[in-house]
Amino acid sequence: MTGALPARRLFIKTYGCQMNVYDSERMADVLRPLGYGLADGPEDADLVVLNTCHIREKAAEKVYSELGRLKALREARLEQGLPRSTIVVAGCVAQAEGEEIMRRQPAVDMVVGPQAYHQLPELIARAGRQLGERVAAEFEPNAKFDALPKTREATGPTAFLTIQEGCDKFCTFCVVPYTRGAEWSRPAEAVLAEARALAERGVREVTLLGQNVNAYAGEGVGGEPWSLARLAFALAEIPGLDRIRYTTSHPNDFSEDLIAAHRDLPQLMPYLHLPVQSGSDKILRAMNRKHGSAAYIALIERLREARPDLALSGDFIVGFPGETDRDFEATMELVRRVNYASAFSFLYSARPGTPAAAMPGQVEQGVAEERLQALQALLRDQQQAFGEIQVGKTLPVLFEKPGRRPGQGVGRSPYLQSVFAEDADRLMGQIVEVRIDAATPNALSGTVVDARALCPA
Repeated sequence: MTGALPARRLFIKTYGCQMNVYDSERMADVLRPLGYGLADGPEDADLVVLNTCHIREKAAEKVYSELGRLKALREARLEQGLPRSTIVVAGCVAQAEGEEIMRRQPAVDMVVGPQAYHQLPELIARAGRQLGERVAAEFEPNAKFDALPKTREATGPTAFLTIQEGCDKFCTFCVVPYTRGAEWSRPAEAVLAEARALAERGVREVTLLGQNVNAYAGEGVGGEPWSLARLAFALAEIPGLDRIRYTTSHPNDFSEDLIAAHRDLPQLMPYLHLPVQSGSDKILRAMNRKHGSAAYIALIERLREARPDLALSGDFIVGFPGETDRDFEATMELVRRVNYASAFSFLYSARPGTPAAAMPGQVEQGVAEERLQALQALLRDQQQAFGEIQVGKTLPVLFEKPGRRPGQGVGRSPYLQSVFAEDADRLMGQIVEVRIDAATPNALSGTVVDARALCPA
């Protein structure tokens, strides 16, 4: 007689981007057949996975600090007579540093890169048999996706969906081409099948993910390559899937049909994350971005002509080698001209092995920090102003979870803003018209206009 697998507990800590969030969810899917359920914290887990990010130096150092804490937790478990927990480092730090991680922190049991986490069950089994293989870092995204379970655990009305991985751009500051590999697109039918399964489980909004998501060129249903725009139109035909987003885009990969999709496809949300990194053409050349500030602004003007209510988000790096006061002012001027709804801005962080790390003209830390503070103040003002513009409008809000107060619901506007509303705790998974009453720097609050009209019992 065959019994059920013993209950095992899994804890995954995710660092970095949305793609890592997706990868963490799929790692849980891969390990579920082995009997692993999710633990609330590492102290309760038999298996702990750190899914890491290597974009910035501090992110990598946080991983090593966390590994020291996990080692102490494991020793405490052993003292209590509990089974020895297994520690895994996954993601981009794992890909970049591999054996160095185990040398620096011997408590690590195994290392898996972002294209090899589907091998976790095999690695765990081999470790149990003491066969010794502890590192998996192959660049085989097609093998990974073929091996992943066809169904996913949907935990709410929104979900991430990876459609493209890797990068061929080789920006001089970035490690992604070295940790994620070359650009690769999933076949359209595989993406559509995963999206259908999510919709059947109540997902109403998907965010399509890729390092350069608008470079998507997956094999279409008929064998020909599909663009991101064609994929978006096909996704929009799936019953129940009412909202489509995508991130992260590169200015050089915007096609005519994608611009037209923003005009013609109502399911495509009017919010676009389009990193530029700098407003200085000199710095953009040093970054190997292969576009200038004028081309970036011209693209945004065309997008806004196609979709007048489009809101923009961006990424900025401050203090890149060689950046002068004049270069920084060019960035500030670009920000003023574009007028972002939100943005992410960072101090330049030298990553070993990237061309920028060896460039002359490294900017003094104090100067870079002053520039970052000035940029972030401008971006905060723009974000606050964008929120205030919504006050008095009625927006369709997809409610995702209950709020902190009894009866309160929290959802997302088409512009990805958090929206709080009272008497909305029963509207989870519903898209409801909400009148926006107030705006704070990071959220909106409003009143449900008529839930019954949009959410029949």
